[in-house]
Amino acid sequence: MKLLSILLFLFTCFSCKKSNKDVSKTIKPVENNTVLYDSDDDVLLDTIQKQTFNYFWEGAEPNSGMARERLHMDNIYPTSPKNTVTIGGSGFGVMAILVGVKREFITREQARERLYKIVSFLETADKFHGVWPHWLNGETGKVLPFSKKDNGGDLVETAFLIQGLLTVSEYFKDGNKEEQKLVAKIDKLWRGVEWDWYTKNGEDVLYWHWSPEFGWDMNFPVGGYNECLIMYILAASSPTHSIKKSVYHKGWARNGKIVSTEKFYDEDLILDYYEHDKSPVGPMFWAHYSYVGLNPYGLSDTYADYWKLVQNQARIHHKHSLKNPKNYKGYGDSIWGLTSSYSMKGYKGHRPNNDLGVIAPTAALSSFPYTPKESMKMLKKLYKDHDSLIGKYGPYDAFSFEHNWYTPRYLAIDQGPIPLMIENYRSGMLWELFMANKDVKSGLDKLGFTHSKK
Repeated sequence: MKLLSILLFLFTCFSCKKSNKDVSKTIKPVENNTVLYDSDDDVLLDTIQKQTFNYFWEGAEPNSGMARERLHMDNIYPTSPKNTVTIGGSGFGVMAILVGVKREFITREQARERLYKIVSFLETADKFHGVWPHWLNGETGKVLPFSKKDNGGDLVETAFLIQGLLTVSEYFKDGNKEEQKLVAKIDKLWRGVEWDWYTKNGEDVLYWHWSPEFGWDMNFPVGGYNECLIMYILAASSPTHSIKKSVYHKGWARNGKIVSTEKFYDEDLILDYYEHDKSPVGPMFWAHYSYVGLNPYGLSDTYADYWKLVQNQARIHHKHSLKNPKNYKGYGDSIWGLTSSYSMKGYKGHRPNNDLGVIAPTAALSSFPYTPKESMKMLKKLYKDHDSLIGKYGPYDAFSFEHNWYTPRYLAIDQGPIPLMIENYRSGMLWELFMANKDVKSGLDKLGFTHSKK
C-alpha cells in the first residue's frame, strides 16, 4: 500500500463517523457580513490572519498551550477529545504566534510567555528517541495513539514542530534574559531528536514511525515526492544526530527516480507524485507544510527548482477548477483548491484526479506566495459572498456547493498554514527567520542545495 493512501486511511479512522445531518450544515445565503471586504487588501489579509492566528491563541489547549487537533464549533467530538493536541499543528501554531506579534495582535512578551509554556510542556511530554508522537494528551503529556500501532514517535510530525521551533529560536535569539531561556530550551529539544535512529539500523531512508511496543511494524519508509521534504533537511541539519547524504539521495530522491519530465494542465510537474497513489499531482498541502519555513524561492538541488515545483502545483489546481471536468457547481477563477480535508464522508485526500466537489479554503489561501492574484480572488469571494462559510477562526475547513454542504469545524493542520503563508507573501518573515538558522544552512549545504534570491 502506498504512503499517502495509508496515511489517509489512518486519519480517516479518526474522522467523523456521524451521519451528515449531525456533522454538516447547509450553505446559506449571505447575511450580515461583518468583515470589511470592501476595504483594501491589507485590511482583509489582517482579518483572516487574526482569525486563523486565534485558533492557536484563544483556541489552544489551556494546560499545554499547544494546538488542539481539531475544534468543532458544533461541539460534536465523536473521535479525539478536545484535550488532544497535535505535534505538527503545534509547529504551525508556534509560528502563528510570531505572526501575531508581527501584526500586533499580541505583544512580544505575551508571545514569549505562551511559547515558554509550550516548550516546557514538550520537555516532559512523551518522546521516543527524542521524537514526539502524532498526538498527545494536552493535560498529561502522554501519547494518544493515532492508530492501533501508531503509539510511538512520528518523525514527520516532529519535523513540522521543529521547523516551527527553530523559527521561534531565530526570532528570540538576540533577546533579553528571559527570551534567552526560551532559546536554550528549544536548542535542547532540537539536539535531542534522534533523526539517525529513524533510519532503522542504518538504512538509506528515514522511517515515519517507531514504537517501543510495536517497533518498526508501521513500516513507513519515506520516499519523495510528498509533504516530507523538511524532515530530510532537518535530519541532515542536526548538530547531534545527523543522517548521511546517502539517506537523502537514495531514500528521499529514490536514486534520482524522484524527477519527473511530465506535464499536467500544461505545467511541468518537476518531481514525481505518482510514486504514492498514481496521481499526477498531490493535494495542495504538499506545497505548504514543508515550506512554511523552508523558502522555496531560489531554492534548488540536483532534482528540482523548488519555486517552480510549488508554484506549478498551485497553478495546476487553479487550472483544474477553471476547466472543471466534472462540472461541479461553483468551481471557477474565485473558487478553487483541493487538499486533504473534511468532506461529506469524513476525511478525504482531495486532489485533481480525486475530486469529490469539495473545496478546502486552506488550499488556495495558503498558496498566496505562489498565486497571489488567484488566492486573493478566493479570499475576497469567500468573505464577500459566502460569509456562512466563515467562523470565529476564519474559513471553515471545507465546503461543497455541488452538495450544498459545509461543516462548522476546523483542523489545526489546515488552519495553520493560512496565516503563515500569507505572512510569507506579505513580508517573508518566517522564511527569513528559518533560512537564517546556521544548522539549517549547514544541512542544505550538505545535501547539495543552493538558495539565492532571484
